[in-house]
Formats: sequence, structure tokens, C-alpha cells
Amino acid sequence: MDLGLDGTVAIVTGAGKGIGLAVTEALAAEGVHVVAGSRTPTAALGALVERGSATFVPVDLTDPDAPAALIDAARARGGLDILVNNVGAVTLRSDGFLSIDDDAWQRTLDVCFLTMVRMSRAAIPELIARGGGTVVTIGSVNAFLPDPGVIDYSAAKAAVWNLSKSLSKEYGPKNLRFNSISPGPVATDLWLGDHGVAATAAKQLGVDFATARDTVVAGQGGFSTGRFTQPAEVADLVLLLASGRAGNVTGADFLIDGGLIKTL
Repeated sequence: MDLGLDGTVAIVTGAGKGIGLAVTEALAAEGVHVVAGSRTPTAALGALVERGSATFVPVDLTDPDAPAALIDAARARGGLDILVNNVGAVTLRSDGFLSIDDDAWQRTLDVCFLTMVRMSRAAIPELIARGGGTVVTIGSVNAFLPDPGVIDYSAAKAAVWNLSKSLSKEYGPKNLRFNSISPGPVATDLWLGDHGVAATAAKQLGVDFATARDTVVAGQGGFSTGRFTQPAEVADLVLLLASGRAGNVTGADFLIDGGLIKTL
């Protein structure tokens, strides 16, 4: 299927690893030049830069001025057609709601929500200048599966979904589309790395890593597929939403969770 993305320009935030890297690689494979924002460079991003498929921009998007650097890099390639808001992080809150102070709440909101606010605000005029475009934001199943263990993350991701829907209404007449994706647990370092959710849970529960990982798979009624989602599977969904093949899809959220959510 020809997605018609060849020759376009995209910004991907959190592009150095995990879902962001998979999205960057998938877009590049379709002929998109990707402005890849990440706090640190990685070998995989370096390979894309060497091939001329990507421009790496070192940014920390909790800095309110950081989006401007990504926009400048997109302008240098002729303009912006696609924005993928992917930056996010999660901290397990084993001590409960009362242990989370204002600073911790602010850090979560900065990383998981305000990065989207600021990056979208910077990108919208550039997308309009190109005659239209699309924004895909990576949310989370926790937007509608609230979990006391990640209560601040859940609230921030609910805000992400809400904002994406609101922007779709405001900017639909200007030929901009806004959609979000809500992954369940994905096989990335965020979940399965040395300091990821499973490893952290293993320490807190006093069990080994494999037990903690399998507890995630079995939790909330279990994955119907019996496995974590792969980053490339999320990336394929981003490609479709970014393309004209989904040209009348806006204001929608797409669940990709291996059947974790059992309700309608």
C-alpha cells in the first residue's frame, strides 16, 4: 500500500528509543525526512542521520523553549507535514496518592502532557502554512484504565487524549487532523529495561524479573494475545494515521493493547 508519505517532513519527539525510534525508522522507510528530537543521540538515530533520512536535534522538551529548535530544523527541510508527540515517562507510586507531592505531579505533567501542549502549539502554524497536516500523539491505555500505581501518569494521559480531541475540533476546518494512540504495555525499555516498570515492580514486590513481567501480562484479565505489543506495531498505526489513507480520521483514539481492555 502506497501511503503517499514520500518527500514529507515529520517531527518525532522522544525519538531515541522505544516507540519513538520505531516510529522514526518506519517514517524514514516511507521516504519521510524525520526531525528526531531526543535528549541524547543513539546509534540507531546516527545511522538514519548518516543515510540522510533524519536530522537529529538534541532537546529536552521539558524546557519550554525546546520546541523552537525542532521547528527550525523542519523549516530547514522546507516545512512541516507531520508531528508525532511521543515523549513520556512513568514512575510507579507504590506508596500511594498521599506520597506524591506537588513537585512529583509537576514533573509528570511536564513530561507527559505539557510537552504535547508546547510542541503542538509550536507546530500548528507550520502545519497550516503547508496547507494542512497531521498530529499523532502517543497516549496510554491508562487514560481510561486509571491505576493507583501510576495515578499521576494516568491523569496526564487522560489530559493528552482530551486535548487531542479538542484540537481536532478547532483545527479541522484548517485541514489539520489530530489523533491519538493508546498502547497497553509495549516491549520497550520503559517496561522491560533494567530500570523499567517490570524491574521496579520486581524490587517492590520482592519477586524476580520474569515473575513481575508475567504478572503484567496476566494483570487486568490478561492480554488476549498473551504478549506485549511490539514498538513496530505502534509505528505502523502511526504511519496509517499520518497518511492520506486515513484522511477523514480525526479526533479519534486508537487502542493497541493485545486485548487487555475487555469492556466495550
